[in-house]
Amino acid sequence: MTDAVRELRVPVELPSGRVEISADLVAPGDAWACVALAHGAGAGYRHPFLVGFSRGLAHEAVATLRFNFPYVEAGRRMPGPAAHAVVTWAAVQAAAAEQAGGIPLFAAGKSYGGRMASMAAAEGVIAPAGLVYLGYPLHPPGSPDRARTAHLPDVPQAQLFVEGTTDPFIDPHEQLEQAVASCRIAEISWIEGGGHSFEVKGRKRPADEVGAELAPLVADWMRRALR
Repeated sequence: MTDAVRELRVPVELPSGRVEISADLVAPGDAWACVALAHGAGAGYRHPFLVGFSRGLAHEAVATLRFNFPYVEAGRRMPGPAAHAVVTWAAVQAAAAEQAGGIPLFAAGKSYGGRMASMAAAEGVIAPAGLVYLGYPLHPPGSPDRARTAHLPDVPQAQLFVEGTTDPFIDPHEQLEQAVASCRIAEISWIEGGGHSFEVKGRKRPADEVGAELAPLVADWMRRALR
């Protein structure tokens, strides 16, 4: 593995046939872990937040493989079936394992991407060393009755929920805390004042800086998860 960013193409076997998705591998030479990193529903793999998060993890000697879901690769704005995302996660895990050279693999995602990783893990399609959710979309804003939590207790791996305290996707907080308590191994890391994209009111920062600032706490949790 090298420090350079490498552009990759990852094949994915969808029910409708094989497609290829774009991916970027950021791989410091001394990497001790690799994170497969998925984007949110409305953004691709090169969104500044994800680029910054990858850069921050590289400073922690953690490699990342950022990738597009097939619907974004095809130029569509709305996510396809969840089953397509789960199959994509399986393909990405295989690609990350091929690139990582035997170091531990983690799965992470912003919002939708993290939720799809949790579904893939719950179904046993992927088996990472742990999962990290950057703003888990517990329910649509204003609709706590539509919680997306039923599968979370079925995830056997350790899970980290990184959540902004003002995120409308997790209001009320007690609902998230109950969901996390139902998991086998899980914890929440709260970002005080953070919204769904971890923006803090009155503190204007570029999205890449916001992403980079989350990397140390995630890397610390990963180290603890491997003990």
